[in-house]
Amino acid sequence: MSDAAQPTAAEVRAAAEAVKAALDRHLEAVERRSGDDDPAVYDAFNELAAAAEDYDELLYERYDEVTPFEIPSPEAPVDAHTGPVDALSVLIRRDYAVAHPQRLLSQAQRIADLDPDVGTNGLPAAAGIVGSSVQAALGVLFGEYEPDEIASRHKEFGLEEGDSTLWVAAVEELPEPGEWLNSPFDGADPQGIVCRFDVSSVFDDELDDLEEV
Repeated sequence: MSDAAQPTAAEVRAAAEAVKAALDRHLEAVERRSGDDDPAVYDAFNELAAAAEDYDELLYERYDEVTPFEIPSPEAPVDAHTGPVDALSVLIRRDYAVAHPQRLLSQAQRIADLDPDVGTNGLPAAAGIVGSSVQAALGVLFGEYEPDEIASRHKEFGLEEGDSTLWVAAVEELPEPGEWLNSPFDGADPQGIVCRFDVSSVFDDELDDLEEV
């Protein structure tokens, strides 16, 4: 992005003020809520999520910095599991596009330089492992950081978020060690879902459509 296209410092500051105002409105709505499905709380939540996303984007474009904000959608399946929970499985999928390959390569090389023993797929490697290979860079990145940290710092690593979902599902008992490693998601039973959190730009589009009505 050229300097001319970058947001101004004043625009970033205004976005920060918008987040503060949205926080206040959300807290006020929560304090005055009339029940679990109070539409005022729902609206305030969405306004806060949109303000935080705008600020995060402007902050990154202007200063190449990111925030720790990641606000999931509270949507849950209609027929969520309500029975006893003796054990549970947490299933996570997050999609990313490699938006800035050179940034990814640089960050992975920095990790490799700091720890010459780091490698891909658990294999030790020399500091020169990354080179121009995006595959090697991803192996270094995901081998060094937990998925949650990558999610909160994805822009720093040259990644762009796609859809993501997290399922918390009840199971009768824990499987035997190694039992599902070859096909970890095949046994997911929608009827066993206790709660679910989805993040998708489609929700933003739906909100825009509602605002236009």
